[in-house]
Amino acid sequence: MRSRSFSRNASRCYAARLRAATVFRDCRSKFLVLRFRRGEGSRDLQRQSITAIIHTAHLLADGELRPGHALARCGNTRCIGSLCQEGRIGQGWCPVRKASGRVSNGAGISRGPEAGRQLAWGEVYESLSRADEAGSLFGEDLELLSAAAYLLGHVDECRHALQRAHSAHISAGDARRAARCVFWVGFTSLLEGNLAQASGWFARAHRLLEREKEESAEHGLLLLPDAVLASAAGDYASAEAGTAQAAEIGARVGDADLLTLALHFQGRALVKEGRVREGLVLLDEAMVAVVAGEVWPPVAGNVYCSMIDACQEISDLRRAHEWTTALAAWWAKQPDMVTFTGQCLVHRAEIMQLQGAWAAAVEETKQACERLAQAADKYTTGSALYLQAELCRVRGKFAEAEHAYREASRWGHQAQPGLALLRLVLGNREGAEQSIRRVLSETTDRLRRAKLLSPYVEIMLEVGDAASARAGAAELIEIADQYDTPALHAVASQSLGAVLLAEGDTQGGLAELRRAWETWRELEAPYEAARARVMIALGCRVLGDEESASLELDSARRVLAELGAEPDVARIELLLRRETDAAVHGLTRRELEVLRLLATGKTNRAIAADLVVAEKTVDRHVTNIFAKVGVSSRAAATAYAYEHRLL
Repeated sequence: MRSRSFSRNASRCYAARLRAATVFRDCRSKFLVLRFRRGEGSRDLQRQSITAIIHTAHLLADGELRPGHALARCGNTRCIGSLCQEGRIGQGWCPVRKASGRVSNGAGISRGPEAGRQLAWGEVYESLSRADEAGSLFGEDLELLSAAAYLLGHVDECRHALQRAHSAHISAGDARRAARCVFWVGFTSLLEGNLAQASGWFARAHRLLEREKEESAEHGLLLLPDAVLASAAGDYASAEAGTAQAAEIGARVGDADLLTLALHFQGRALVKEGRVREGLVLLDEAMVAVVAGEVWPPVAGNVYCSMIDACQEISDLRRAHEWTTALAAWWAKQPDMVTFTGQCLVHRAEIMQLQGAWAAAVEETKQACERLAQAADKYTTGSALYLQAELCRVRGKFAEAEHAYREASRWGHQAQPGLALLRLVLGNREGAEQSIRRVLSETTDRLRRAKLLSPYVEIMLEVGDAASARAGAAELIEIADQYDTPALHAVASQSLGAVLLAEGDTQGGLAELRRAWETWRELEAPYEAARARVMIALGCRVLGDEESASLELDSARRVLAELGAEPDVARIELLLRRETDAAVHGLTRRELEVLRLLATGKTNRAIAADLVVAEKTVDRHVTNIFAKVGVSSRAAATAYAYEHRLL
């Protein structure tokens, strides 16, 4: 990797190689055009042609070079192409200026500060492609072409350019640079799940470095694939050890890309291991380099998206919101970019869903699918479709939800727990129970189980399996205590509160439910907060506090109606009607619960087990029900309940 001072590069490289270069001004668009004499200068200087353009463009943007200044006279020349439009030069175009005042262009792609400038990746790609057709690109230039192709969603072209850059560096005797290129060919393949191809490229990179005596960033980069695979296999300790070693190398050799990636993957491994605070510190540290514009743009985009995934994984909603906003700002400065924009839109839609902006969230998911189609991102397309399905389900658009769940599954995304909840709301309790039990039994990762356990508890309570609901709530509490984020605690409290209400511990249930409601309110999550208030209202009614129950239900119904949560609004209205009808017939809350269970065909013993009361207590309730509604058999009581819509 070469290092040279910026001023020395500007004076020597420009004077020796670019004597035929001229900067043209145009009143409308102002392009920088390089013209150089064929064969002039040494081979080393020839190989730096387009890199020098980038340096010149940086000088122009910083005002260090007058736009009309002629660097040399034009002679027998050829045009490499227009690379930079004034005002559109920034990160991705120039080398980084390190604290020492020296410049490193080791990755072939600039790492300059954004300085508020837009990145015109489309122009980079078109200009370098034209130059490539003329046979003018060398290794460094092909690396820049690969970055532009990657960010525009042309991943196969990106890998092809990197392979050619690797060959060019081999011809020039630069084994490290060649190894770096094939590492990225392998790593992009690894991220797509093509493990065999990735393994082959990593093996080639290792072979290229066999004769290198000095430790380099490339040695550190090659520690990352095994760490990523170890983490995917659940071996978080090995993943943490490997990434820690890579981070040490990155710090020693001063490679921002390596250090950032290593810190990020180390942080994710620690979070998975349950060492959340340690992990988040490293994740945030890695993001500092990303936000400062110190890393290669493809690295920046991958770390941005992976960081938000980590936040969503542990339900750290505030952090997810903060980094999603930062990702959107980064994307806005690069309007040509396709890669990462679909993920950005999905993450924004997730935040909108949480905040109750459901209509806007639906539009974001549709735009995300369009962008992702351009980038051929299969997994994230599945995520967008699943989110679309969830938004349809809670708004009562059940047919659309069913279709979107199936499409999400087709794109490789798990359709549960959303599909099970859809089955439940449509009255297919057996189907809902079977689906949620299956997917939970297949899932071993604790954080993934956390996403399933709340729906599991809800469905188990609906089908009358109080014991399974209690076990699910207990596990959810353990996970929330381990990962310790407000949203996880809120989900756990809400599930436990529902279980306690079902078990007859109304006071305990209300305490948990109020804790959940307060957290959802602080997190500005109106839908979850409203659902908590509905359960609080039910608890208040059991205690005979009708006024508080009415206030809670009215508030919840208003919020849910504003959101467009039609199924939840209908449930509240049905609940109010049932309670009114039951009161008209003289039934208490507990007697109504017994009647509903009786109507499902359950025996008194089974009802007692569900309600966690003595069988004799149920016998007394059944006797009272018969007397109040004027029937003498269980069949007649069931018919009465159906006739008067008490179920």
